[in-house]
Amino acid sequence: MKKYLTLTLAATVAVAAIPAAHANADLAKAKACMACHAVGTKLVGPAYKDVAAKYAKDAGAEARLIQKIQKGSSGTWGPIPMPANPQVTEADAKVLAKWILAQK
Repeated sequence: MKKYLTLTLAATVAVAAIPAAHANADLAKAKACMACHAVGTKLVGPAYKDVAAKYAKDAGAEARLIQKIQKGSSGTWGPIPMPANPQVTEADAKVLAKWILAQK
């Protein structure tokens, strides 16, 4: 029983040690964000590093990105609009916005 508990604890610690950045990249993939965006290069939409740089000194950036993720936007990065993503919950949009703003 003690060995089982030790293995369970080790597995729990290993899962908890997965970097948040990796977990959030997985969320971005799961929500289809990576179909149009990449971390370091422009695809259809801007690179997440460029988004983070643009909003680096904007105190309201997180809230603004949450809205853009869920409701879409147009004109910020050129003529191609970002469609709404109603499948992304507000909680997931918040995680994604924090992750995007953390890209350097």
